[in-house]
Amino acid sequence: MKQILQKLFNSETLSREEAKAILIRVANAEFNDAQVAAFLTVFNVRNITIDEFTGFREAMLELCVPVDLGNVRTMDLCGTGGDGKDTFNISTISSFVVAASGVKVAKHGNKSVSSKCGSSNVLEYLGVPFYSSAKELSDQLSTSGICFLHAPLFHPAMKNVAPVRTALGTKTFFNMLGPLVNPARPQGQMTGVFNTEVARLYYYVLQEVGIDFSVVYDLNGYDEISLTGPVKIYDSNGESLLEPSDFGLPTYQPNDILGGNDVASSAAIFLEILGGKGTAAQNDVVAANAGLAIATYNNIALKDAVMEASEMLKSGKAMAVLNSIIGKNE
Repeated sequence: MKQILQKLFNSETLSREEAKAILIRVANAEFNDAQVAAFLTVFNVRNITIDEFTGFREAMLELCVPVDLGNVRTMDLCGTGGDGKDTFNISTISSFVVAASGVKVAKHGNKSVSSKCGSSNVLEYLGVPFYSSAKELSDQLSTSGICFLHAPLFHPAMKNVAPVRTALGTKTFFNMLGPLVNPARPQGQMTGVFNTEVARLYYYVLQEVGIDFSVVYDLNGYDEISLTGPVKIYDSNGESLLEPSDFGLPTYQPNDILGGNDVASSAAIFLEILGGKGTAAQNDVVAANAGLAIATYNNIALKDAVMEASEMLKSGKAMAVLNSIIGKNE
């Protein structure tokens, strides 16, 4: 690691092969916490290269426990986190809306590192069971239209890095990698990122992977569609800039989409929105994000997909998906 750190401190970059090899060694606990912290911090003070990013992704996928969900075509909605905006759990709620529309969702998520409440935090609080076997996940997907892959169950080697990430308390390249290392390898992806550099990395990687995708960067700094202003979308057609009106929705203020202060309050907001008691801003932001995912998966017009997503909320179908996955007969 000393040689690698010296190379990085000299403003040199890693090849794809070097990046893959060093991350495998980090995961195998070959280095102390101080060395790992220094290594992670390097990529917070300079942009990660495509070769480094791709090598890290390959290492994560090689180390993970793979999940075979059969021939089911699935979609993942997962943001990188790290935008510091403290919104409610938009992509997680949107996942239930997308599942309600008939799209099979293999949602990959984790507990919070740099935010107040991650997807795993809120879903665990609400009683969603976390499974590790492909059969249980396939059953979950078949019964509810959605399955949840709690990242630590499938990336056991990353447990050696978790204490350092927690101690740092800031985003790292693991936040950037999270949505791209879903062990179920979904065929569709709608992902939010926290800056344009990461958006372009995702654009490169997802084009290489060859799946249906939309990468989102909101110009007000959100890693999701916030409806507070314009948003950049990167997909197989290239790059576009959309306004809230392009979704058929109004513009809102940042305070309109704030989340809870802890897991309990975040879960309460989660239930209010899925239960049809969300504010107009909350409902519309979920409909925008879920709508883009539906449009990406089904190749339909964006405004039509947003209207469909909105109907899934209003009709109670999205709440029915949550009730199904937690085994609640209501």
